[in-house]
Amino acid sequence: MALVDLHLAKLAGLVLAALAVFHILTRIHLASKRRALAREKGCLPPPLYPQPEQIFGWSLFRQNMRSLKQRKFLESSANRFREMGVNTYQLVALGRRLYTTIEPENLKTIQAVDFKKWGLGERRKISFRPLLGDGIFTTDGAAWQHSREMLRPNFVRSQIGDLQTFERHIQHLIAEVPRDGSMVDLSVLFFRLTMDSATEFLFGESTESLTKRSSEGFAESFMRAQDYIAHNSRWGRLAALFPANKQFAYDQKLVHDFVDYYVQKGLARRSELLANKSTAEKSGRYVFLDELVRQTTDPIQIRSELLNILLAGRDTTASLLTNVWYMLSKRPDIWQKLQQEVSTLNGELPTFEQLKDLKYLKALLNESLRLHPVVPGNSREALEDTTLPLGGGPDGRSPLFVKKGDVMSWSVYTMHRRKDYYGQDAEEFKPERWLDDPTTGRKGLRTDWHYLPFNGGARICLGQQFALTEASYTTIRLCQAFSGIESRDAEPWQESLALTCVNYGGAKVVLTAVDA
Repeated sequence: MALVDLHLAKLAGLVLAALAVFHILTRIHLASKRRALAREKGCLPPPLYPQPEQIFGWSLFRQNMRSLKQRKFLESSANRFREMGVNTYQLVALGRRLYTTIEPENLKTIQAVDFKKWGLGERRKISFRPLLGDGIFTTDGAAWQHSREMLRPNFVRSQIGDLQTFERHIQHLIAEVPRDGSMVDLSVLFFRLTMDSATEFLFGESTESLTKRSSEGFAESFMRAQDYIAHNSRWGRLAALFPANKQFAYDQKLVHDFVDYYVQKGLARRSELLANKSTAEKSGRYVFLDELVRQTTDPIQIRSELLNILLAGRDTTASLLTNVWYMLSKRPDIWQKLQQEVSTLNGELPTFEQLKDLKYLKALLNESLRLHPVVPGNSREALEDTTLPLGGGPDGRSPLFVKKGDVMSWSVYTMHRRKDYYGQDAEEFKPERWLDDPTTGRKGLRTDWHYLPFNGGARICLGQQFALTEASYTTIRLCQAFSGIESRDAEPWQESLALTCVNYGGAKVVLTAVDA
Protein backbone atom coordinates (compact mmCIF):
# COMPACT_ATOMS: atom_id res chain seq x y z
CA MET A 1 0.00 0.00 0.00
CA ALA A 2 2.81 2.33 0.88
CA LEU A 3 4.45 1.55 -2.48
CA VAL A 4 1.25 2.46 -4.32
CA ASP A 5 1.02 5.69 -2.40
CA LEU A 6 4.63 6.44 -3.29
CA HIS A 7 3.97 5.86 -7.00
CA LEU A 8 0.86 8.04 -6.85
CA ALA A 9 2.79 10.81 -5.15
CA LYS A 10 5.53 10.62 -7.81
CA LEU A 11 2.90 10.65 -10.55
CA ALA A 12 1.18 13.65 -9.02
CA GLY A 13 4.53 15.41 -8.80
CA LEU A 14 5.26 14.69 -12.44
CA VAL A 15 1.83 15.96 -13.49
CA LEU A 16 2.30 19.17 -11.50
CA ALA A 17 5.78 19.63 -12.94
CA ALA A 18 4.46 19.06 -16.47
CA LEU A 19 1.67 21.59 -15.88
CA ALA A 20 4.17 24.11 -14.55
CA VAL A 21 6.43 23.62 -17.59
CA PHE A 22 3.43 23.87 -19.92
CA HIS A 23 2.34 27.09 -18.19
CA ILE A 24 5.85 28.56 -18.49
CA LEU A 25 6.16 27.57 -22.16
CA THR A 26 2.70 29.01 -22.87
CA ARG A 27 3.66 32.29 -21.23
CA ILE A 28 6.93 32.40 -23.18
CA HIS A 29 5.07 31.71 -26.43
CA LEU A 30 2.48 34.40 -25.65
CA ALA A 31 5.19 36.92 -24.79
CA SER A 32 6.97 36.08 -28.06
CA LYS A 33 3.76 36.58 -30.05
CA ARG A 34 3.17 39.91 -28.35
CA ARG A 35 6.68 41.12 -29.08
CA ALA A 36 6.27 40.08 -32.72
CA LEU A 37 2.97 41.99 -33.00
CA ALA A 38 4.49 45.06 -31.37
CA ARG A 39 7.50 44.94 -33.76
CA GLU A 40 5.26 44.41 -36.78
CA LYS A 41 3.22 47.52 -35.93
CA GLY A 42 6.23 49.60 -34.91
CA CYS A 43 4.98 49.93 -31.33
CA LEU A 44 7.01 51.53 -28.56
CA PRO A 45 6.24 51.61 -24.81
CA PRO A 46 4.50 54.79 -23.62
CA PRO A 47 6.02 57.22 -21.11
CA LEU A 48 5.58 56.14 -17.50
CA TYR A 49 4.13 58.60 -15.00
CA PRO A 50 6.64 59.12 -12.15
CA GLN A 51 5.22 57.57 -8.97
CA PRO A 52 6.91 57.00 -5.60
CA GLU A 53 6.30 53.26 -6.05
CA GLN A 54 5.37 51.38 -9.19
CA ILE A 55 3.96 48.19 -7.65
CA PHE A 56 0.63 49.19 -6.11
CA GLY A 57 0.36 52.91 -6.84
CA TRP A 58 -1.12 53.63 -3.43
CA SER A 59 0.16 57.21 -3.11
CA LEU A 60 -1.33 58.17 -6.49
CA PHE A 61 -4.64 56.60 -5.50
CA ARG A 62 -4.68 58.56 -2.22
CA GLN A 63 -3.87 61.71 -4.16
CA ASN A 64 -6.82 61.06 -6.47
CA MET A 65 -9.16 60.52 -3.53
CA ARG A 66 -8.01 63.79 -1.95
CA SER A 67 -8.60 65.59 -5.25
CA LEU A 68 -12.13 64.19 -5.40
CA LYS A 69 -12.91 65.50 -1.92
CA GLN A 70 -11.43 68.89 -2.84
CA ARG A 71 -13.50 68.89 -6.08
CA LYS A 72 -10.31 69.15 -8.14
CA PHE A 73 -10.02 65.66 -9.61
CA LEU A 74 -10.57 66.74 -13.23
CA GLU A 75 -8.08 69.58 -13.00
CA SER A 76 -5.53 67.29 -11.33
CA SER A 77 -5.90 64.84 -14.20
CA ALA A 78 -5.41 67.65 -16.71
CA ASN A 79 -2.31 68.84 -14.86
CA ARG A 80 -0.72 65.39 -15.15
CA PHE A 81 -0.95 65.55 -18.92
CA ARG A 82 0.63 69.00 -18.82
CA GLU A 83 3.42 67.76 -16.55
CA MET A 84 4.12 64.78 -18.80
CA GLY A 85 4.06 66.86 -21.98
CA VAL A 86 2.46 63.98 -23.90
CA ASN A 87 -1.08 62.93 -24.76
CA THR A 88 -0.78 59.29 -23.64
CA TYR A 89 1.06 57.75 -20.71
CA GLN A 90 0.93 54.75 -18.39
CA LEU A 91 0.63 54.56 -14.61
CA VAL A 92 -0.05 52.10 -11.80
CA ALA A 93 -3.37 52.26 -9.95
CA LEU A 94 -4.21 49.83 -7.13
CA GLY A 95 -1.74 47.26 -8.40
CA ARG A 96 -2.89 47.42 -12.00
CA ARG A 97 -1.01 49.05 -14.87
CA LEU A 98 -3.25 51.15 -17.06
CA TYR A 99 -2.99 53.76 -19.78
CA THR A 100 -4.64 57.13 -20.14
CA THR A 101 -4.98 59.20 -23.29
CA ILE A 102 -6.42 62.35 -24.84
CA GLU A 103 -5.62 61.36 -28.44
CA PRO A 104 -8.71 61.54 -30.70
CA GLU A 105 -7.25 58.90 -33.05
CA ASN A 106 -6.96 56.46 -30.16
CA LEU A 107 -10.56 57.09 -29.13
CA LYS A 108 -11.72 56.64 -32.71
CA THR A 109 -9.93 53.29 -32.82
CA ILE A 110 -11.35 52.13 -29.48
CA GLN A 111 -14.94 53.26 -30.06
CA ALA A 112 -15.30 52.69 -33.81
CA VAL A 113 -12.49 51.13 -35.86
CA ASP A 114 -11.67 48.27 -33.43
CA PHE A 115 -14.84 48.49 -31.34
CA LYS A 116 -15.18 44.70 -30.91
CA LYS A 117 -11.71 44.48 -29.37
CA TRP A 118 -12.70 46.60 -26.37
CA GLY A 119 -15.20 46.12 -23.53
CA LEU A 120 -16.40 47.89 -20.40
CA GLY A 121 -14.29 45.76 -18.09
CA GLU A 122 -15.33 43.87 -14.98
CA ARG A 123 -14.71 46.84 -12.67
CA ARG A 124 -17.54 48.88 -14.16
CA LYS A 125 -19.89 45.92 -14.55
CA ILE A 126 -19.41 44.71 -10.98
CA SER A 127 -19.75 48.20 -9.48
CA PHE A 128 -22.77 49.35 -11.49
CA ARG A 129 -24.88 46.20 -11.63
CA PRO A 130 -26.17 46.23 -8.01
CA LEU A 131 -28.07 49.43 -8.80
CA LEU A 132 -28.57 49.49 -12.58
CA GLY A 133 -28.71 45.77 -13.36
CA ASP A 134 -27.86 44.46 -16.83
CA GLY A 135 -28.70 47.28 -19.22
CA ILE A 136 -27.19 49.26 -22.04
CA PHE A 137 -24.57 50.92 -19.78
CA THR A 138 -23.43 47.76 -17.99
CA THR A 139 -23.17 45.05 -20.66
CA ASP A 140 -21.01 44.09 -23.64
CA GLY A 141 -21.39 41.81 -26.64
CA ALA A 142 -24.70 40.13 -27.41
CA ALA A 143 -26.42 41.41 -24.24
CA TRP A 144 -25.46 45.00 -25.07
CA GLN A 145 -26.51 44.55 -28.70
CA HIS A 146 -29.91 43.25 -27.57
CA SER A 147 -30.42 46.26 -25.29
CA ARG A 148 -29.36 48.60 -28.07
CA GLU A 149 -31.77 47.03 -30.55
CA MET A 150 -34.64 47.24 -28.04
CA LEU A 151 -33.95 50.89 -27.26
CA ARG A 152 -33.09 52.28 -30.69
CA PRO A 153 -36.69 52.57 -32.02
CA ASN A 154 -37.70 54.42 -28.88
CA PHE A 155 -35.13 57.15 -29.41
CA VAL A 156 -35.76 57.46 -33.11
CA ARG A 157 -39.29 58.44 -32.15
CA SER A 158 -38.20 60.66 -29.27
CA GLN A 159 -35.92 62.64 -31.57
CA ILE A 160 -39.03 64.10 -33.15
CA GLY A 161 -39.57 65.86 -29.84
CA ASP A 162 -42.89 65.78 -28.02
CA LEU A 163 -42.64 69.47 -27.19
CA GLN A 164 -46.34 69.83 -26.44
CA THR A 165 -46.20 67.33 -23.58
CA PHE A 166 -42.93 68.80 -22.36
CA GLU A 167 -44.41 72.30 -22.30
CA ARG A 168 -46.63 71.32 -19.37
CA HIS A 169 -43.58 70.50 -17.24
CA ILE A 170 -41.86 73.71 -18.30
CA GLN A 171 -44.88 75.69 -17.13
CA HIS A 172 -44.55 74.02 -13.73
CA LEU A 173 -40.86 74.97 -13.60
CA ILE A 174 -41.51 78.60 -14.54
CA ALA A 175 -44.20 78.82 -11.85
CA GLU A 176 -41.64 77.72 -9.24
CA VAL A 177 -39.26 80.60 -10.00
CA PRO A 178 -39.78 83.49 -7.53
CA ARG A 179 -40.68 86.87 -8.96
CA ASP A 180 -39.94 88.95 -5.86
CA GLY A 181 -36.19 89.25 -6.40
CA SER A 182 -35.29 86.32 -4.16
CA MET A 183 -32.70 83.71 -5.05
CA VAL A 184 -33.51 80.36 -6.63
CA ASP A 185 -31.21 77.43 -7.33
CA LEU A 186 -32.27 76.48 -10.83
CA SER A 187 -30.33 73.24 -10.53
CA VAL A 188 -32.88 71.88 -8.05
CA LEU A 189 -35.70 72.74 -10.44
CA PHE A 190 -33.85 71.27 -13.44
CA PHE A 191 -33.44 67.91 -11.70
CA ARG A 192 -37.15 67.90 -10.84
CA LEU A 193 -38.05 68.92 -14.38
CA THR A 194 -36.04 66.14 -15.99
CA MET A 195 -37.39 63.65 -13.46
CA ASP A 196 -40.94 64.62 -14.41
CA SER A 197 -40.35 64.53 -18.15
CA ALA A 198 -38.25 61.35 -18.05
CA THR A 199 -40.79 59.40 -16.00
CA GLU A 200 -43.63 60.47 -18.26
CA PHE A 201 -41.66 59.31 -21.30
CA LEU A 202 -40.48 56.10 -19.61
CA PHE A 203 -43.45 55.04 -17.47
CA GLY A 204 -46.37 56.85 -19.06
CA GLU A 205 -46.92 58.71 -15.78
CA SER A 206 -44.99 61.70 -14.51
CA THR A 207 -43.82 61.87 -10.91
CA GLU A 208 -44.92 65.55 -10.94
CA SER A 209 -42.09 66.40 -8.56
CA LEU A 210 -42.27 70.09 -9.50
CA THR A 211 -45.80 70.36 -8.15
CA LYS A 212 -46.35 67.46 -5.73
CA ARG A 213 -42.78 66.72 -4.54
CA SER A 214 -43.93 63.11 -4.80
CA SER A 215 -40.60 61.60 -5.86
CA GLU A 216 -38.19 63.42 -3.56
CA GLY A 217 -37.39 60.28 -1.56
CA PHE A 218 -36.69 58.35 -4.75
CA ALA A 219 -34.59 61.14 -6.22
CA GLU A 220 -32.46 61.40 -3.08
CA SER A 221 -31.93 57.64 -2.92
CA PHE A 222 -31.13 57.44 -6.62
CA MET A 223 -28.52 60.19 -6.26
CA ARG A 224 -26.93 58.67 -3.14
CA ALA A 225 -26.84 55.22 -4.75
CA GLN A 226 -25.10 56.67 -7.81
CA ASP A 227 -22.50 58.31 -5.58
CA TYR A 228 -21.93 54.97 -3.87
CA ILE A 229 -21.39 52.90 -7.03
CA ALA A 230 -19.20 55.64 -8.53
CA HIS A 231 -17.03 55.55 -5.39
CA ASN A 232 -16.90 51.74 -5.47
CA SER A 233 -15.81 51.72 -9.10
CA ARG A 234 -12.71 53.74 -8.20
CA TRP A 235 -11.54 50.95 -5.89
CA GLY A 236 -11.63 48.42 -8.71
CA ARG A 237 -11.33 44.80 -7.57
CA LEU A 238 -10.70 45.91 -3.99
CA ALA A 239 -14.32 47.10 -3.80
CA ALA A 240 -15.25 43.46 -3.14
CA LEU A 241 -13.58 43.82 0.27
CA PHE A 242 -16.14 46.42 1.34
CA PRO A 243 -19.65 45.06 1.93
CA ALA A 244 -22.54 47.32 0.92
CA ASN A 245 -23.43 49.70 3.74
CA LYS A 246 -26.92 49.98 5.21
CA GLN A 247 -27.56 53.28 3.45
CA PHE A 248 -26.88 51.81 0.02
CA ALA A 249 -28.99 48.74 0.80
CA TYR A 250 -31.85 51.05 1.75
CA ASP A 251 -31.40 53.27 -1.32
CA GLN A 252 -31.07 50.30 -3.67
CA LYS A 253 -34.32 48.75 -2.40
CA LEU A 254 -36.21 52.04 -2.57
CA VAL A 255 -35.06 52.71 -6.13
CA HIS A 256 -35.88 49.18 -7.30
CA ASP A 257 -39.28 49.17 -5.57
CA PHE A 258 -40.11 52.55 -7.11
CA VAL A 259 -39.43 51.33 -10.65
CA ASP A 260 -40.90 47.87 -10.05
CA TYR A 261 -44.28 49.48 -9.29
CA TYR A 262 -44.40 50.81 -12.87
CA VAL A 263 -42.98 47.59 -14.33
CA GLN A 264 -45.82 45.54 -12.80
CA LYS A 265 -48.38 48.01 -14.11
CA GLY A 266 -46.84 47.69 -17.55
CA LEU A 267 -46.78 43.90 -17.47
CA ALA A 268 -50.44 43.87 -16.45
CA ARG A 269 -51.23 45.66 -19.73
CA ARG A 270 -49.20 43.27 -21.90
CA SER A 271 -52.14 41.47 -23.51
CA GLU A 272 -53.71 44.78 -24.44
CA LEU A 273 -50.39 46.12 -25.73
CA LEU A 274 -49.77 43.09 -27.92
CA ALA A 275 -53.26 43.43 -29.38
CA ASN A 276 -52.58 47.04 -30.34
CA LYS A 277 -49.87 47.99 -32.79
CA SER A 278 -48.89 51.09 -30.87
CA THR A 279 -50.14 52.77 -27.73
CA ALA A 280 -48.96 56.04 -29.25
CA GLU A 281 -51.54 55.67 -32.00
CA LYS A 282 -54.28 55.08 -29.42
CA SER A 283 -53.39 57.63 -26.77
CA GLY A 284 -51.43 60.10 -28.86
CA ARG A 285 -48.46 59.65 -26.54
CA TYR A 286 -45.43 57.35 -26.79
CA VAL A 287 -44.55 55.27 -23.69
CA PHE A 288 -41.12 53.67 -23.42
CA LEU A 289 -42.23 51.03 -20.90
CA ASP A 290 -44.97 49.76 -23.23
CA GLU A 291 -42.43 49.01 -25.95
CA LEU A 292 -40.23 47.09 -23.50
CA VAL A 293 -43.20 45.06 -22.23
CA ARG A 294 -44.03 44.10 -25.81
CA GLN A 295 -40.54 42.62 -26.20
CA THR A 296 -39.99 40.82 -22.87
CA THR A 297 -41.82 39.62 -19.76
CA ASP A 298 -38.68 39.61 -17.59
CA PRO A 299 -39.38 42.23 -14.87
CA ILE A 300 -35.71 42.49 -13.88
CA GLN A 301 -34.62 43.19 -17.46
CA ILE A 302 -37.36 45.79 -17.89
CA ARG A 303 -36.43 47.46 -14.59
CA SER A 304 -32.75 47.49 -15.55
CA GLU A 305 -33.37 49.04 -18.97
CA LEU A 306 -35.61 51.69 -17.41
CA LEU A 307 -33.04 52.57 -14.73
CA ASN A 308 -30.24 52.81 -17.29
CA ILE A 309 -32.25 55.23 -19.40
CA LEU A 310 -33.61 57.14 -16.39
CA LEU A 311 -30.01 57.81 -15.35
CA ALA A 312 -29.22 59.15 -18.82
CA GLY A 313 -32.50 61.01 -19.32
CA ARG A 314 -32.64 62.71 -15.95
CA ASP A 315 -29.13 63.34 -14.66
CA THR A 316 -27.25 64.22 -17.82
CA THR A 317 -29.78 66.78 -19.10
CA ALA A 318 -30.27 68.37 -15.67
CA SER A 319 -26.48 68.63 -15.25
CA LEU A 320 -26.12 70.24 -18.68
CA LEU A 321 -28.86 72.79 -17.92
CA THR A 322 -27.29 73.58 -14.54
CA ASN A 323 -23.87 74.22 -16.09
CA VAL A 324 -25.39 76.35 -18.88
CA TRP A 325 -27.42 78.56 -16.56
CA TYR A 326 -24.55 78.93 -14.12
CA MET A 327 -22.50 80.41 -16.98
CA LEU A 328 -25.39 82.56 -18.23
CA SER A 329 -25.62 84.15 -14.79
CA LYS A 330 -21.90 84.95 -14.89
CA ARG A 331 -21.78 86.30 -18.45
CA PRO A 332 -24.15 89.20 -19.27
CA ASP A 333 -22.67 89.34 -22.80
CA ILE A 334 -23.74 85.77 -23.53
CA TRP A 335 -27.15 86.36 -21.95
CA GLN A 336 -27.78 89.35 -24.21
CA LYS A 337 -26.78 87.49 -27.37
CA LEU A 338 -28.98 84.55 -26.44
CA GLN A 339 -31.95 86.81 -25.67
CA GLN A 340 -31.49 88.56 -28.99
CA GLU A 341 -31.66 85.26 -30.85
CA VAL A 342 -34.64 83.98 -28.85
CA SER A 343 -36.51 87.24 -29.58
CA THR A 344 -36.72 86.19 -33.25
CA LEU A 345 -39.41 83.71 -32.17
CA ASN A 346 -41.62 86.70 -31.22
CA GLY A 347 -42.64 85.07 -27.96
CA GLU A 348 -44.20 82.04 -29.62
CA LEU A 349 -43.47 78.45 -28.60
CA PRO A 350 -40.63 77.08 -30.72
CA THR A 351 -41.18 74.12 -33.00
CA PHE A 352 -38.73 71.25 -33.27
CA GLU A 353 -37.53 72.62 -36.62
CA GLN A 354 -36.99 76.11 -35.16
CA LEU A 355 -34.83 74.69 -32.37
CA LYS A 356 -32.31 73.51 -34.95
CA ASP A 357 -32.15 76.97 -36.57
CA LEU A 358 -31.06 78.82 -33.39
CA LYS A 359 -27.32 78.76 -34.02
CA TYR A 360 -26.18 80.73 -30.98
CA LEU A 361 -28.18 78.50 -28.65
CA LYS A 362 -26.59 75.44 -30.24
CA ALA A 363 -23.13 77.04 -29.86
CA LEU A 364 -23.89 77.76 -26.19
CA LEU A 365 -24.77 74.13 -25.50
CA ASN A 366 -21.74 72.90 -27.46
CA GLU A 367 -19.44 75.15 -25.46
CA SER A 368 -20.91 74.03 -22.14
CA LEU A 369 -20.46 70.37 -23.13
CA ARG A 370 -16.90 71.17 -24.23
CA LEU A 371 -15.66 73.02 -21.16
CA HIS A 372 -17.87 71.21 -18.63
CA PRO A 373 -18.64 67.78 -20.14
CA VAL A 374 -21.37 65.98 -18.23
CA VAL A 375 -19.45 62.69 -18.60
CA PRO A 376 -15.85 63.95 -18.30
CA GLY A 377 -14.02 60.64 -18.55
CA ASN A 378 -14.38 57.00 -19.54
CA SER A 379 -12.44 53.78 -19.99
CA ARG A 380 -12.37 50.47 -21.85
CA GLU A 381 -10.62 47.14 -21.28
CA ALA A 382 -8.84 45.32 -24.11
CA LEU A 383 -10.61 42.02 -24.91
CA GLU A 384 -7.60 40.81 -26.93
CA ASP A 385 -4.04 41.87 -27.71
CA THR A 386 -4.28 44.95 -29.91
CA THR A 387 -2.61 48.21 -30.88
CA LEU A 388 -3.48 51.90 -30.92
CA PRO A 389 -2.18 54.38 -33.51
CA LEU A 390 -0.58 56.80 -31.03
CA GLY A 391 0.92 56.91 -27.55
CA GLY A 392 4.17 54.95 -27.84
CA GLY A 393 7.68 56.35 -27.52
CA PRO A 394 8.97 59.35 -25.55
CA ASP A 395 6.95 61.78 -27.69
CA GLY A 396 3.84 59.59 -27.89
CA ARG A 397 3.81 59.61 -31.70
CA SER A 398 4.49 55.89 -32.23
CA PRO A 399 1.87 53.12 -32.15
CA LEU A 400 1.09 51.61 -28.76
CA PHE A 401 0.74 47.90 -27.97
CA VAL A 402 -2.03 47.02 -25.49
CA LYS A 403 -2.31 43.49 -24.20
CA LYS A 404 -5.52 41.68 -23.35
CA GLY A 405 -6.91 42.81 -19.98
CA ASP A 406 -5.17 46.21 -20.00
CA VAL A 407 -7.34 49.26 -19.38
CA MET A 408 -7.26 52.45 -21.43
CA SER A 409 -8.90 55.46 -19.79
CA TRP A 410 -9.39 58.87 -21.33
CA SER A 411 -10.16 62.36 -20.08
CA VAL A 412 -12.77 64.12 -22.20
CA TYR A 413 -12.39 67.10 -19.83
CA THR A 414 -8.69 67.44 -20.71
CA MET A 415 -9.04 66.66 -24.41
CA HIS A 416 -11.68 69.40 -24.72
CA ARG A 417 -9.06 71.85 -23.46
CA ARG A 418 -6.34 71.00 -25.98
CA LYS A 419 -5.09 74.25 -27.45
CA ASP A 420 -4.06 72.63 -30.73
CA TYR A 421 -7.75 71.95 -31.37
CA TYR A 422 -9.49 74.83 -29.61
CA GLY A 423 -6.94 77.64 -29.71
CA GLN A 424 -4.94 79.48 -27.08
CA ASP A 425 -8.19 80.53 -25.41
CA ALA A 426 -9.29 76.90 -24.91
CA GLU A 427 -9.79 77.47 -21.17
CA GLU A 428 -12.29 80.28 -21.83
CA PHE A 429 -16.06 79.84 -22.15
CA LYS A 430 -16.65 81.18 -25.66
CA PRO A 431 -19.72 80.03 -27.64
CA GLU A 432 -18.57 82.10 -30.62
CA ARG A 433 -15.84 79.57 -31.39
CA TRP A 434 -18.60 77.33 -32.83
CA LEU A 435 -20.02 80.01 -35.16
CA ASP A 436 -19.02 81.03 -38.67
CA ASP A 437 -17.82 84.64 -38.96
CA PRO A 438 -19.14 86.05 -42.27
CA THR A 439 -17.05 89.23 -41.95
CA THR A 440 -13.72 87.38 -41.85
CA GLY A 441 -14.76 84.17 -43.55
CA ARG A 442 -13.60 82.17 -40.53
CA LYS A 443 -15.42 78.89 -40.13
CA GLY A 444 -16.64 77.86 -36.71
CA LEU A 445 -15.54 74.62 -35.07
CA ARG A 446 -16.93 71.39 -36.41
CA THR A 447 -17.43 68.34 -34.23
CA ASP A 448 -15.02 65.45 -34.66
CA TRP A 449 -13.29 62.86 -32.47
CA HIS A 450 -11.67 65.61 -30.38
CA TYR A 451 -15.20 66.56 -29.19
CA LEU A 452 -16.91 63.66 -27.41
CA PRO A 453 -19.60 64.79 -24.94
CA PHE A 454 -21.81 61.85 -25.99
CA ASN A 455 -19.14 59.24 -26.76
CA GLY A 456 -18.74 58.04 -30.34
CA GLY A 457 -18.88 55.03 -32.60
CA ALA A 458 -21.14 52.08 -31.87
CA ARG A 459 -21.86 53.17 -28.29
CA ILE A 460 -22.64 56.79 -29.10
CA CYS A 461 -25.43 58.05 -26.85
CA LEU A 462 -28.84 57.04 -28.22
CA GLY A 463 -30.50 59.90 -26.36
CA GLN A 464 -28.17 62.64 -27.64
CA GLN A 465 -30.82 64.40 -29.72
CA PHE A 466 -33.44 63.95 -27.02
CA ALA A 467 -31.17 65.59 -24.40
CA LEU A 468 -30.21 68.51 -26.64
CA THR A 469 -33.84 69.08 -27.60
CA GLU A 470 -34.92 69.14 -23.97
CA ALA A 471 -32.08 71.46 -22.94
CA SER A 472 -32.72 73.77 -25.89
CA TYR A 473 -36.46 74.00 -25.32
CA THR A 474 -36.04 74.62 -21.57
CA THR A 475 -33.51 77.38 -22.17
CA ILE A 476 -35.69 79.11 -24.75
CA ARG A 477 -38.81 79.03 -22.60
CA LEU A 478 -36.95 80.45 -19.60
CA CYS A 479 -35.50 83.21 -21.78
CA GLN A 480 -39.02 84.03 -22.98
CA ALA A 481 -40.36 84.17 -19.42
CA PHE A 482 -37.49 86.15 -17.85
CA SER A 483 -35.71 89.21 -19.19
CA GLY A 484 -32.88 89.49 -16.67
CA ILE A 485 -30.53 87.25 -14.71
CA GLU A 486 -28.09 87.88 -11.87
CA SER A 487 -25.72 85.41 -10.23
CA ARG A 488 -25.96 84.77 -6.50
CA ASP A 489 -22.92 82.50 -6.38
CA ALA A 490 -19.51 84.09 -5.92
CA GLU A 491 -17.68 80.79 -6.35
CA PRO A 492 -16.10 79.63 -9.61
CA TRP A 493 -17.39 76.49 -11.33
CA GLN A 494 -16.49 73.46 -9.21
CA GLU A 495 -16.91 69.84 -10.13
CA SER A 496 -19.41 67.59 -8.38
CA LEU A 497 -18.39 64.26 -9.82
CA ALA A 498 -20.23 60.95 -9.54
CA LEU A 499 -21.52 59.11 -12.62
CA THR A 500 -22.11 62.53 -14.17
CA CYS A 501 -20.56 65.93 -13.47
CA VAL A 502 -22.33 69.15 -12.54
CA ASN A 503 -21.39 72.45 -10.91
CA TYR A 504 -21.16 71.82 -7.18
CA GLY A 505 -22.84 75.13 -6.35
CA GLY A 506 -25.74 74.54 -8.72
CA ALA A 507 -27.12 77.58 -10.52
CA LYS A 508 -28.06 80.13 -7.85
CA VAL A 509 -29.63 83.13 -9.56
CA VAL A 510 -32.19 85.90 -9.39
CA LEU A 511 -34.43 86.12 -12.47
CA THR A 512 -36.47 89.13 -13.57
CA ALA A 513 -39.83 88.24 -15.08
CA VAL A 514 -40.75 89.72 -18.47
CA ASP A 515 -43.99 91.13 -17.04
CA ALA A 516 -42.32 92.55 -13.90
